[in-house]
Amino acid sequence: MNPSLSKFMLAHTPKHILNPAPTMNTELKLNTGASIPALGLGTWQSAPGEVKKAVVHAIEAGYRHIDCAFCYQNEDEVGEALQDVISRGVVKRDDLFITSKLWCTYHTRVEEGLQKSLDLLKLDYLDLYLMHWPVPMNPNGNHPLFPKLPDGSRDIDFSTNHVKTWLRMEKLIQAPSPKVKAIGVANYSKKYLEKLLAKATIVPAINQIENHPYLPQQEVVDFCKEKGIHITAYSPFGSTGSPMFSEEGILEVAKKHSVGPGTVLLSYHLARNSSVLAKSVTPSRIDENRKLISLDSSDMEKLEGIHKAKGLKRFVYPPFGVNCGFPDKPEGMDLSG
Repeated sequence: MNPSLSKFMLAHTPKHILNPAPTMNTELKLNTGASIPALGLGTWQSAPGEVKKAVVHAIEAGYRHIDCAFCYQNEDEVGEALQDVISRGVVKRDDLFITSKLWCTYHTRVEEGLQKSLDLLKLDYLDLYLMHWPVPMNPNGNHPLFPKLPDGSRDIDFSTNHVKTWLRMEKLIQAPSPKVKAIGVANYSKKYLEKLLAKATIVPAINQIENHPYLPQQEVVDFCKEKGIHITAYSPFGSTGSPMFSEEGILEVAKKHSVGPGTVLLSYHLARNSSVLAKSVTPSRIDENRKLISLDSSDMEKLEGIHKAKGLKRFVYPPFGVNCGFPDKPEGMDLSG
């Protein structure tokens, strides 16, 4: 083609054709060859009686990516929702991407942990199974999820470590009839990933981490990109009532694109080639979260500069932070393996 004609055509091609806006089901490739939908519905802290309706509404509204975990203690209702939409023909099982997570008290019982989630979710397989945190806890402690020692501290299982857990998870994939299509990790720092990759024969497909403009975790994101590990962001809005919704830089980008700050915060991750989880049980909010836009380099520069002035100084050590009710990490403890 004539170079001048090519330039003319590019100059007169609408931007929405040259750079199509991402959608909730934009497919992002994993190192397994499979794809994960860009936007997922998160189910953490979705209360009993609410989560089933939320999942049904989300799938009817077009969501195909649902994020679950045994620790959330609501997988039974999620399973009821999945059976409902599948049985009514709203969606086929193979069109859904379902994630669950191995809880800390099941690090030495990986197959059992997987089967418990499958039974609750009423599924034959998972698209993705993550190690929820890289810290094993006593499987025979005084609580099935959060065992404690007499002094009130967490009952950690020092007889094993997260690397050994990962090698057990690899066997799930290597089984003759695997019940999981991909395995990954969650809440992993660069240090933990380095320890794991030194012994792993399967590179994690995903590292699911807290991620937003206040906490970009750029070191982890860059390391994962280098190793071919996809990032899924949770808590994209920060905490409940997050000040990010009134953050000047975010509002400026939102005004430029005539959208709300929530749309900007979700789209931020797609611009970083990450998938993102939006948790809600409110139908209108579930619908609103479907709106995604393309952010340009100037938008990203503005968003990525926020953490330098107002960002969190550190990520709370897993799993002793606020997620799932852990206290702070005991001083000097190293559980990296």
